[in-house]
Amino acid sequence: MIVILDYDVGNLASISNMLRRIGASADISSDPAIITDADGIILPGVGAFDHAMQKLRDSPLLPALERRVFDDRVPLLGLCLGAQLLTKGSEEGRETGLSWVDAKTVRFDSTKVVDKLPIPHMGWSHVKTVRTHRLLATNETEQRFYFAHSYHIQCGDPSLAIGTAKHGYEFTAAIASSNIMGVQFHPEKSHVFGMRLLRNFCELVESRRSATST
Repeated sequence: MIVILDYDVGNLASISNMLRRIGASADISSDPAIITDADGIILPGVGAFDHAMQKLRDSPLLPALERRVFDDRVPLLGLCLGAQLLTKGSEEGRETGLSWVDAKTVRFDSTKVVDKLPIPHMGWSHVKTVRTHRLLATNETEQRFYFAHSYHIQCGDPSLAIGTAKHGYEFTAAIASSNIMGVQFHPEKSHVFGMRLLRNFCELVESRRSATST
């Protein structure tokens, strides 16, 4: 069972609908007991970093989430702001992040975003695989995803990055550290490319579930 975390931040229905389109079922839940039974977890997020972190910390979800991710090694996928929450913090606010990956979240450097490209970065961009990982596996020659953000992840450990995109300059668009993954874009808005990525995540979840049940 895949659980989409409901902590009053994120476009939960869109994610659930996209999963349904690929034949996967998911529960939207704010119940720690449901999290405890999850085989895979999706951490969504839209809006401001501090608001999202406060909502997550004020919810009853965090202890169960940490046990499932760190003790049980359940696959977790952060989406957009949800991926940024995995870092140590953001230049957008003052709250500390989850610090689950060696990275921070920084604002786009306007001095490097040339040709009058707007900030926030909104729209479709190509994502280049920089480290082979099952999450980004595809038979396509290139992948495009939908972005909507003014901040992006900056890795302290370069090996975290599995995919990059470009908006004036190259930035990290996808990360992975063991069972913890995150993408800066919105797969639920990215049509066939987003469907492929979410299918990859579901296959990761199923592989882990099968391995632990034998």
